[in-house]
This record gives sequence, C-alpha cells and structure tokens, in this order.
Amino acid sequence: VGDTSHPQMNEIHGMLKELSREIADAGYVPNTHLILQKDFVFCHHSEKLAMAFGLVSTAAGMPIRIVKNLRVCGNCHTTMKFISKITGREIFVRDASRFHHFKAGVCSCGDY
Repeated sequence: VGDTSHPQMNEIHGMLKELSREIADAGYVPNTHLILQKDFVFCHHSEKLAMAFGLVSTAAGMPIRIVKNLRVCGNCHTTMKFISKITGREIFVRDASRFHHFKAGVCSCGDY
C-alpha cells in the first residue's frame, strides 16, 4: 500500500480520480458498511489500480484481464460493474474464489 514507484503512477491515479467522478455521476455510492476507514472516497485496492493501469495502457475497446490472490471486496465489485458500463470495456477478474466477467455494468457471477 502506498507504493508510488511505478513510472506511470501519476497517470494511474489520474485515471482513478476521473473514474471516481464518472461513476459517481452514473449513480455509484460506496457501501460504507464495508469500509473500515471513515475517510474513504475511492480506495486504491490492487484490482482498481490494475484496472486503471489497463485503461491507460491499452487501446480503447480492448478487454482488461486482472488476476488477484484475494477475494474482490463488495465495493470493488460494484466499481468494476460501473466502470465496465461507462468505458464500454469488458473486464475479467479472477480472484481467490471465482471468475468475474464484467460487461455493460453486469457481472457474470450474478453478484454472488
């Protein structure tokens, strides 16, 4: 957490800020019952950082694939649904428990 050594970190954080505004405008409201930090705005969990990196590093329309060794939290799951809808990208996330395919604001797991 807090590692800023990546050469594209400014672009990645800029993308996260932009996406935070866009998904809020689209109706996203974080579930604060799932959040331990009361000052949460748009946390930088690894899957969000990976997704932002994918968006700044690939051509428009290309799918984004993320592999994670922990389960995706509820807020990140909902965030990915909104981002897939507003960007028009398919996002594939493999976490410790299941495979998620986000497309047009829907996840293949049925929000399990």
